[in-house]
Amino acid sequence: MEPIKRLINLPEKKTFFLFGPRQTGKSTLLLEKIKGKRSLTYDLLDSETFRRISARPELLRAELSAVLEQRAITHILIDEVQRVPALLAEIHALIEANKQISFMISGSSARKLKRTQADMLGGRAWTFHLYPFTFHELGPLFNLDRALCFGTLPAVYLAPTDTDRIEILKSYVDTYIHEEIEIEAQLRNVGNFLRFLPMVASENGAQANFLNISREISISHNTVRTYYQILEDTLLGFFLFPYVKSVRKRISRHPKFYLFDCGVVRALLKKSSAPLMPESEEYGRAFEHFLICEIQRLNEYLRLDLDISFYRTESGVEVDCVLQFPSGDVWAVEIKSTRNPHLSHCAGLRSFSESFPKAYCFLVCRASRTATIGTFTAWPWQEFLQKIAALKR
Repeated sequence: MEPIKRLINLPEKKTFFLFGPRQTGKSTLLLEKIKGKRSLTYDLLDSETFRRISARPELLRAELSAVLEQRAITHILIDEVQRVPALLAEIHALIEANKQISFMISGSSARKLKRTQADMLGGRAWTFHLYPFTFHELGPLFNLDRALCFGTLPAVYLAPTDTDRIEILKSYVDTYIHEEIEIEAQLRNVGNFLRFLPMVASENGAQANFLNISREISISHNTVRTYYQILEDTLLGFFLFPYVKSVRKRISRHPKFYLFDCGVVRALLKKSSAPLMPESEEYGRAFEHFLICEIQRLNEYLRLDLDISFYRTESGVEVDCVLQFPSGDVWAVEIKSTRNPHLSHCAGLRSFSESFPKAYCFLVCRASRTATIGTFTAWPWQEFLQKIAALKR
């Protein structure tokens, strides 16, 4: 099968970091990018390469010098650089001495690099993030129910059977999230973190009340905050903040937190093998989660500079997603998994339009075609995502 074309637009002749959770396809993408180029590759997940380079990071400079005596090099790929943070000092020196060479540097996160005070190249490298597959990337291979149930991590989504998908997700949660994040973050109490993860999954898409969670699992408020920060720093999740005009007020209210993939949420809750029934509450939450992740990924890949938030009144009336454009335009987006949109689904939009009458307000759902619902428009989710993707053109 031909490699699936990713939406992310990586530069051809610039040094850059590519961060993202494990198994999102960073190595595959970068190896495809250097095909046909005069390049060197250092895979730090390879045991022999890791032992050699971690013992003597200066070998990178010596080996490049030897190669340059024989042939020109235009690109150097360093895969999983967080395993040898000291290597970045050597890369910095090489960038200064070899302006014609572009470094492509991948990693699962920048957290370990920053914690070890690694040389982040002083602005000489652009930064990009890679996530699981998007609807646009998968094209005709996309299946909504599969994405909601198992997520879109490449190895999971492209697995031949549901049984394979369940086993891959279980392994991903057990070996990566449970083990590597604990080591990465230097956690002192592993048990607390293991109790925290299912709680995060069960509260996915809800407002994160650190105090309530700390009481629920009997750990300190500050520890809960730290754990959330670890998930955000390692790109395993992200916050959405309430939409208000005052930035000061915005950060004083509880944000929502979303994990980075629908399948990972179900795996953490040990629900991967359970059917996800359409029209159920769980299906509706997964549908909302899927669309929020799609918006976040499109915003990142296409460099749209959208400010993404949500709206909630003190009485509990809510709009799932508010997009503010650099132009100042605002879209209020209510997400419902229904196939039959009704005015009763638009309570949040009515509240928002009363407070912000210049905003564009619409419902996104599983309807087969666009429909007018009172004063609002209901869009099929595919059409909505196409409209977002077209913003950059």
